[in-house]
Amino acid sequence: MSSVSPPATSRRWLALALIATAQFVVIMDTSIIGVALPEIQADLGFSQGDLSWVFNAYVVAFGGLLLLGGRLSDLFGARRLFGIGWAVLLAGSVVAGAANSVAVELTGRAVQGAGAALIAPAALTLLMMLFGAEPRELTKALAIYGAAAPAGGTAGVFLGGVITEYVSWPWVFYVNVPIAIVALVAAPALMPSGGAGARGGVDLLGALTVTAGLGAAVYAIVRAPEAGWASASTWLWLAAAVVLLGVFVAIQAARREPLMRLSIFRTPNLGAANLAQVLLGGAWIPMWFFLNLYLQQVLGYSAFPSGAALIPMTALIMIGMIGLAPRAIGRFGPKAMIVTGLAILAAGMAWLSLIRPDGSFWVDVLPASLLAALGMSLAFIPSLGTAISSARPEEGGLASGIVNTSYQIGSALGLAAMTAVASAFGADQLGDLDALTDGFSAAFLGASGIALAGALLAAVTLRSRQPATAGQSG
Repeated sequence: MSSVSPPATSRRWLALALIATAQFVVIMDTSIIGVALPEIQADLGFSQGDLSWVFNAYVVAFGGLLLLGGRLSDLFGARRLFGIGWAVLLAGSVVAGAANSVAVELTGRAVQGAGAALIAPAALTLLMMLFGAEPRELTKALAIYGAAAPAGGTAGVFLGGVITEYVSWPWVFYVNVPIAIVALVAAPALMPSGGAGARGGVDLLGALTVTAGLGAAVYAIVRAPEAGWASASTWLWLAAAVVLLGVFVAIQAARREPLMRLSIFRTPNLGAANLAQVLLGGAWIPMWFFLNLYLQQVLGYSAFPSGAALIPMTALIMIGMIGLAPRAIGRFGPKAMIVTGLAILAAGMAWLSLIRPDGSFWVDVLPASLLAALGMSLAFIPSLGTAISSARPEEGGLASGIVNTSYQIGSALGLAAMTAVASAFGADQLGDLDALTDGFSAAFLGASGIALAGALLAAVTLRSRQPATAGQSG
């Protein structure tokens, strides 16, 4: 990174604001469609079973193409890929907003996901280029970047409710357009050049097989409650996922210039930190998703107050990530904070599983959600920083792509699995408050188990570091 001439200090923090905005937007786009889904379904003719693909088309394209995005960032430069990603996201947003059929809508969402897959690893690489030489500054920068994710998730729910109620559903996609235009104008002036140190070609076959394999896995799990876990179609899709992902690994092992160098996982702590991110996403996203459903379908909140009810949790996450986590990492080291954060997250979600059909926000939701938010704020930053800083500088884009992939795929698979659990316990019985509550409670308890597994695995697999070097780049 020594060859990069970073911007002046003021411009460097403006660049971080743009990087955090990128993280905010790519996460917001996963949640902003939630409240709008019934109107999208009515206007475009989605079946009930296919409606979830308005969410999944984005997440699968996002998660599946992140490794390719990271590789392209290393090959062609992070600033260039950052700009291209915004242009692709803008195009996908226009297509999704203007869609007049199911096929066009899902195409637009997949293009949005592809744009996000270019933006996210390039953004993290740019952050490392700007702040990687100064460990204390890097920890602060990662905290701000990390806080943008939950802020984007909650803002998506809130904005989706406002836009759907007071404007119309296409604007949940069009809202990206002015942000993308600002990013395209500002990035050349704010972002450092360079970073295109890697050599070689692009493994398109690897990108295709990993994306198809992840998509097949998500599809199998999402459809299993309807088709049946023992059905031939479920097992065929799962088998296809295993075969495709196996082919991906074989391609990576055989190619001289793979999409993902498998030996990168021999780097101390990189694999363990990514596993923590998988389980963190697998626990957090189902908690957020079913908490929103509990507020609307059981407690009777409409779209606007449901989004507002998640603001205290989001505020605590942002305060924790920016104010508490960096100090705690400096004092106790990243491993202790990852383990502690995941354990607290598990406790908060176990508490949430005690929700009642006749409950209230103040008793059943607020205390437990704040405890879960505290755990998330403590675990996210050290696991993210460890995963990125463990890699060699010239593989910063790959490391960024891997950690983003870990979190997004953990989120998609965790949500799919907990949706199956919730449905099995009654969450598909709309109007029956007791059954809905039982289903949501089961999902919270299952997500708590995922977080607890993450805490135990992190305790076993992560190597301890000296606190003073917790934020140092590799």
